[in-house]
Amino acid sequence: MNYTWVSMSEFVLHCAIDTQQKSYTTPVLVMVYLATLFGNLLVILIISTNHRLQTPMYICIATLAVIDLLSSTNIIPQIVAVLLDSTATSYGLCLFQMLLVYYLEAVESLLLAVMACDRYVAVVHPLRYPSLITNKTAWMAVTLLHFSMALFLVPYVLYVTELSFCDTNILNYCFCDYITTVKIACNEETKYLLMVSTTSIVFGVCPFALILLSYFRIAYAALKISSADGKRKVFNTLITHLLVVGLFNIPLVTSYILTGTGVTLSAEAYNTMVIIGNIVPPMFNPIIYSFRNKEIKNSIHRLLTGVKNVTRNE
Repeated sequence: MNYTWVSMSEFVLHCAIDTQQKSYTTPVLVMVYLATLFGNLLVILIISTNHRLQTPMYICIATLAVIDLLSSTNIIPQIVAVLLDSTATSYGLCLFQMLLVYYLEAVESLLLAVMACDRYVAVVHPLRYPSLITNKTAWMAVTLLHFSMALFLVPYVLYVTELSFCDTNILNYCFCDYITTVKIACNEETKYLLMVSTTSIVFGVCPFALILLSYFRIAYAALKISSADGKRKVFNTLITHLLVVGLFNIPLVTSYILTGTGVTLSAEAYNTMVIIGNIVPPMFNPIIYSFRNKEIKNSIHRLLTGVKNVTRNE
């Protein structure tokens, strides 16, 4: 087979959204991005300026807010630019974006599992919690997550540099995506997509299973609570956490594993699942993990009103 090799200096992104949909998709994305920025920046500000929130749980919540900020900033402005017909992106920036997408997705998946384990120890083993979960432990866990994800990216970096392109440099996607890039390469091989399935199981399915197990144990412990109101609060928290975790994990893991194992998804289905998994949870995470928390609500109240002390029972 004869190929026309392309000297790749840039990719052209083609977001398959018709003109009528663009008219409302763009402002919706802008509003989602602004809401995500506001919510996560507020969480980071509150936790970093309140010494009483310098605890393992809040260290994880602040880390999650930073990851969500980076993830949204990495993706949404690019999609908006493409919808506004700024479709060309340099080769180097495109590779950086696709690798950063995978890095942040994997770190967030593992971090959510760490947070679930933290809650498990706090609820099921409350007397041992102070000795098992310390600030040092939390920072070590966060550092280990980032270090392990850096190693996780090495095969992707090697595979991306092996790809050769011919006939086209058009990516039928709204931002730079590894799988879409592999599919337009002349030397597409099974190993390039199989890596996606493997890493999705390790960094997606396994952490999600650990989260489900931790929450099941917490739910079981909650059944022993004598207070009906206490049970209701625990189960409401578990349900909302599982909804946002599922909204993040399920679309991404499903799309990556199916595509990586050779199952053909329509471009619209694949695009929708990956975009939802990357855009919606960062907007809801501050609400689910932070703004429903009494300590953070009190801190926001103090920040906005200038009141130095807010009673814990208000």
